[in-house]
Amino acid sequence: MRGIVILAVVLTSIVFGLGFPAWAGPQEATGVVYWDKNHNGQRDSGEKGLKGVLVSNGQEVVPTDKNGHYTLPVSNDTIIFVIKPRGWTSPLRAGDRVPQFYYVHRPDGSPKMKYAGSAPTGPLPASVDFPLYRHKEPKKFKIICMGDTQVRNQEECDFLAHDMVEELQGTDAAFGVTLGDVVFNDLTVFGPMARSIGGIGVPWRHVIGNHDHNHDAPTEGTTEDSYEAYFGPATYAFNYGPVHFIALDDIWHNALKEEYHAELGAEKLAFIKNDLAHLDKGQLVVLMMHIPIMEIKDRRTLFDLLKEFPHTFSLSAHTHNQWQAFLGPESGWKQKEAHHHFNHGTACGCWWGGFFDEVSIPHATMMDGVPNGYSFITFNGSHYEVDYRAARRCPSYQMNIFTPEVIKAADAPKTEVIVNVFAGSSRSTVEMRVEDGKWTPMTQFKGLDPYYRQLHDRQGLFVKLMAERDKVQNVDNAYLGKLQREFGPILRGLSKPDETGHLWKQTLPAELTPGMHKIEVRTKDMFGHEYTANRILRVE
Repeated sequence: MRGIVILAVVLTSIVFGLGFPAWAGPQEATGVVYWDKNHNGQRDSGEKGLKGVLVSNGQEVVPTDKNGHYTLPVSNDTIIFVIKPRGWTSPLRAGDRVPQFYYVHRPDGSPKMKYAGSAPTGPLPASVDFPLYRHKEPKKFKIICMGDTQVRNQEECDFLAHDMVEELQGTDAAFGVTLGDVVFNDLTVFGPMARSIGGIGVPWRHVIGNHDHNHDAPTEGTTEDSYEAYFGPATYAFNYGPVHFIALDDIWHNALKEEYHAELGAEKLAFIKNDLAHLDKGQLVVLMMHIPIMEIKDRRTLFDLLKEFPHTFSLSAHTHNQWQAFLGPESGWKQKEAHHHFNHGTACGCWWGGFFDEVSIPHATMMDGVPNGYSFITFNGSHYEVDYRAARRCPSYQMNIFTPEVIKAADAPKTEVIVNVFAGSSRSTVEMRVEDGKWTPMTQFKGLDPYYRQLHDRQGLFVKLMAERDKVQNVDNAYLGKLQREFGPILRGLSKPDETGHLWKQTLPAELTPGMHKIEVRTKDMFGHEYTANRILRVE
């Protein structure tokens, strides 16, 4: 009878894909985190284990003992990884500078899918060891932050290289991070993209996005397999200087469906809880995710875990526009001070869309009128500052000023000046003056960026003329879905304008006389950064 029960358990394990048969018993991974003095990736004689380094299996988090040893339970689908401590660094993969801080344990490999996941890793090694190198990490440092790079092929990897990688080479940033949608559905592009961005020359961290998933995965748990095979765990943590960073996979992708929503789930929340238990409460905790934090279904549980940490900051991307939010009790935030969430603009802008410029790169302006780009984020203890940079533009290019080209003098009092401050927020101040007149506060409002509307209308005119030439009725089928392929040398697709809240307006003064007038705008952001811009207005 006992043999029949065991056979039934084994069959259940096989049918439902639960991994090794029950008779094999629970597995434990053990290993050593050690100081790799000669940087050869192997533990040589005399290379001692490191005490107190945190290691995780994606849920539990344990510190190494005095000899650098750890032990963790594992299943047949586990990634074991080190939570990098301050003053140490993991090896970087040659060619793309992706940190190698993890071991993927999938004895039977990933299920068969359009894009390969992990090859069978075989039996669990007797010791899963992790090398670390000493690394000086000051209190003050900066990182490079990008929203969706979202490249779909080698051509767009080249756009990324020429648009941003070239100008960032030689940077003194400590590392960089991409906030999800690393690629655009074609997961074979992980390698070319990583090698392209690795050309900046600093370690590069990645966050998973919805377009980085295996859309034909048989289970929700295997939708990240291709990403994890290339980059490692989709949810992980590390320290740099005094700052603690947590990368979150906040995408719940319904298996075999093109459906997803923002959710963490019990396993990731358990990891966050266990990770935070080892932190000093005064440490700055930076959350990096793809879908904005307020869309996460179980965000209130996340906020409960953070309620004793007074210094927090979070980053996302996903929406292809840029905005900032300050979350309070209405969002479930548990602290007196609002939580600052920065939804970062994208490196790909509007999916690498728009007209080609003079060096054959699409202008890629986002739907809110913000040029594609990246940020330098500077950390100093528990403080931080964000400095957005438009790709291939000078650092002072932080806004666009819109007015008609020419107005009649009598129309000045009813003519609005509209300013799009690219990284503006409700904590920004924006003022304008004409010539050397008095500075006048501008009013923040939500609307469409007028310059982007013009760009989009030009695309619409092009498509209309093409339809008339070819005598087509269904423009959507004939052109809009084909712009990337068939009209690439002339035009790439551009999305409809989207409302943004980082616009300010003010009417012109009444006393303008005919002639050329300089409109000057100045802005100060929440970090004290000040910028100015000018526009010439012709008055008749």
